[in-house]
Amino acid sequence: MRNILGSIKRKVSSSSGSGTQNNSRAYPMKKDPYGTPSRTGTMKSQYDPPPPAPVPAPLNQGTAPPAYSPVSNAFPVPQIAVSSPQDQTADDPYAFLSSFDTIFLIDDSGSMAGSRWRETQEALEAITPICTSHDADGIDILFLNNPENPYHRNVSSPATVREIFSSVRPRGGTPTGQRLDSILRPYIRQCEQRGPEAVKPLNLIVITDGEPSDDVEAPLISCAKKLDKMDAPAWQIGIQFFQVGRDEGARAHLRALDDELAEIAGTELRDMVDTVPFKGAEGEHLSADGILKVVLGAVNRRLDRKRSKDLHR
Repeated sequence: MRNILGSIKRKVSSSSGSGTQNNSRAYPMKKDPYGTPSRTGTMKSQYDPPPPAPVPAPLNQGTAPPAYSPVSNAFPVPQIAVSSPQDQTADDPYAFLSSFDTIFLIDDSGSMAGSRWRETQEALEAITPICTSHDADGIDILFLNNPENPYHRNVSSPATVREIFSSVRPRGGTPTGQRLDSILRPYIRQCEQRGPEAVKPLNLIVITDGEPSDDVEAPLISCAKKLDKMDAPAWQIGIQFFQVGRDEGARAHLRALDDELAEIAGTELRDMVDTVPFKGAEGEHLSADGILKVVLGAVNRRLDRKRSKDLHR
């Protein structure tokens, strides 16, 4: 019995020793997943303090952006001066044109053909840029016989004047009164509806060579009476007749419109008509400067008369 027990103990002891050696070879030591420092100190833990943040290199002073500073009105707005006719200097004699609508009524009767037609066209070609420089609306060109055309309104270039005159052929009579009435009646209606102060004053320039074939006095007298009734300014409407040619009958008739209109009407009337006979001597021709000087003179006379009446009230 003792021999059997002793044999069993020796076998158990021998198995335990060999199992320990095999276990050390089969199961090598695992690395600590948490980074526990080893004896050699080469492994770091996540609990170690973080390294210092890197210091950026200094900016190049030559390329550094400027410091911000608020600037008021960085983009200055230009001041726009709005001038009225009264603000214009004496250096510009035609500044008054900015205060008026300018209409040219051209006699296109048969007697205007030839040199008179060319002179009238050249005068308007020269006048147009002067008027347009003071009034962006340009000028209106109407005719006694030729029907109205929208293309003839707001003319602003000499080229357009040439095109208009080349498209109109002088022929027919001289219905000046009828044509004046068709222009003045709608204008007066506007003044009555809106008040004269709300309607731009009108300069109506008539260029003709002959005596009218109809009644001119009636529409002029009617217009003047209505303006007086509205107490419209003295310069609300100005009508200038320019005679081209040497027709003595036409000259006498136009002079009567200027000097005797109130006498014909049998009552006191405002002075709104001026006539200028063009003698047409050798070498003379109708000029833009001559026309505008007459228009300017008529406007100034009316202004002077208005001021004189105001002073004596």
